[in-house]
Amino acid sequence: MIEIRWHGRGGQGAKTASQLLADAAFMAGQYVQSFPEYGPERSGAPITAYNRISEERCPIHSNIYEPDYVVVVDETLLESVDVTSGLKQEGAIIVNTAKTPDQIRPLLKDYKGRVCTIDARHISMSNLGAYFPNTPMLAAVVQVSGCVDKEQFLKDMESSYQHKFAKKPQVIEGNLKCLKQAMQEVAG
Repeated sequence: MIEIRWHGRGGQGAKTASQLLADAAFMAGQYVQSFPEYGPERSGAPITAYNRISEERCPIHSNIYEPDYVVVVDETLLESVDVTSGLKQEGAIIVNTAKTPDQIRPLLKDYKGRVCTIDARHISMSNLGAYFPNTPMLAAVVQVSGCVDKEQFLKDMESSYQHKFAKKPQVIEGNLKCLKQAMQEVAG
């Protein structure tokens, strides 16, 4: 079983990315869980979302306290949230930042595992003309964790986007470009 914890702020799409990852894993034949945990329910407030992905049915129905992977959608959370709490050393943390993994490591409370970074802002702005960090972060998780087959993931996401954005087909190509670029550019 792979357990993933997402840290973001309300409105950044961490919950949606968690759900999209669960959908992709489900389409790949996995058992999945995706659920959020909210604090104050307002735009910009810290939120946490979770994924469990397994080849067998999972009887656990609690928050994830020892994740294999942590995704930080908003770099400013590194200052206020202990994002590495319980993170397994053999796992990885993926941070949305323009900084390198070596520049981020000192902010991670002596975490010794793998540190990955991705500039989701740049990728989103260059492909969508707006800041939607969840799409590049979703692709970075797939690339780093290997939780689903990358080629099948891209096909499934294209199908999902065609359904979701049927009335806005111009958005489909930009989102697919975000996914592909993020998979290539995630560092660490």
